[in-house]
Amino acid sequence: MLKRKMADTLLEWKKNKKQECLLVKGARQIGKTYSIDLFGREHYNSYIYINFLETSRMKEIFDGDLSAEEIYKRMTLLLPGIRFVERDTLIFLDEIQACPQARTALKFLAIDGRFDVVASGSLLGISYREVASIPVGYETQLEMHALDFEEFLWAIGMEDTAIGYVREYFDKKEKVPNAIQEAMIKYLREYITVGGMPAVVNCYVEEKHFGRVHQEQQKIIDSYLTDISKYASLTEKPKAKNCYLSIPRQLAKEYKKFQFSVVEKGSSARKYANSLEWLRDANLVRYCYNVSIPSFPLSAYEREDQYKVYLNDVGLLTAMYGFDMKKAIIDDTLTGSAKGGIYENLIADVFVKKGYRLHYYKAKDNTQEVEFLLTKEAKVVPVEVKAGNGSSISLNELLKRPEIEYGYKLISGNVGVSGKKIVLPLYMAMFL
Repeated sequence: MLKRKMADTLLEWKKNKKQECLLVKGARQIGKTYSIDLFGREHYNSYIYINFLETSRMKEIFDGDLSAEEIYKRMTLLLPGIRFVERDTLIFLDEIQACPQARTALKFLAIDGRFDVVASGSLLGISYREVASIPVGYETQLEMHALDFEEFLWAIGMEDTAIGYVREYFDKKEKVPNAIQEAMIKYLREYITVGGMPAVVNCYVEEKHFGRVHQEQQKIIDSYLTDISKYASLTEKPKAKNCYLSIPRQLAKEYKKFQFSVVEKGSSARKYANSLEWLRDANLVRYCYNVSIPSFPLSAYEREDQYKVYLNDVGLLTAMYGFDMKKAIIDDTLTGSAKGGIYENLIADVFVKKGYRLHYYKAKDNTQEVEFLLTKEAKVVPVEVKAGNGSSISLNELLKRPEIEYGYKLISGNVGVSGKKIVLPLYMAMFL
């Protein structure tokens, strides 16, 4: 059983919620259903599970009058064995995007307040237009992701005390002993190869077989392509699929800005922009926007026509390059811009799972590029990513700005400090 941080998040919601339901969003196959189902079974006297895709007739519960009383009455007709225990029942509405009326009804269930309600959906971003009324103020939204690096370390048997020991070197900015450094780099390369999709991580933990890992990853990629064929509009299906399959090529370029000409020679945003946005709304990809000025607030300076696009899981990206990429990552024999793209996707993945909105900075004269800009305490913190340990000319230039107090350089080497520049091993991104 994989240990997930979502377990603590759900408990915190149960303890501190007021008059609202919980809506958990995220891509398919990242563990939403498993985590919420376990939460319901372990922490409530009565637990009611409804999946609108698995049993489409359950949509009838939300036909007609949407008062809580009528909804619960219809629930007992379709689920005659259920029990309602006031203040101690969880109702889990899974794949809620398949029943727009249920999404509207969350407001009335929240106002009623007798039972806790959690809803979950994988394609909410592309189905929100079908909802008659979004229950603003009556639902707390939460985005869930695949396993982050720390959860992966738990899965392979690393204890919190050991992770805490590594963190001490980050906090003190002290060099990590060689044995620990080598072990952590090994684990990071395994994570890049395996990624964080629960089925893939379980396969790796149980079998330690990279061939089986690759097969599981390919199943997920195929299922995502099937979702595109099933849920995208008729005109968007082939274009969205082509955009998705182009991402490994996009990230193998020297300059990793998304270019529609890579999707199809001579093409432009006019043809493909909506298809790419469909992938983002389905939580399959993430945008990282260039900013015209590396200043707070970064969102005010986003250049909407310039962005990089990363996959929602670094392991899936590695798999899309083919099985041989796994050996190249594990053995650290990969060179060139493709390696840089994989490590950028890794760090983007880390930052998204920590709640950051992704930004980067590339100067108009193309002389500077820093892979990520974070915000902390209303200050911009630049982060340069090096798959090896190359020079950091662009980061050094940004650090000359008086308003930027410090920045990070993430490398395959060890901890070090040089003026305003803090050098960290790539695996320490999880502590930023």
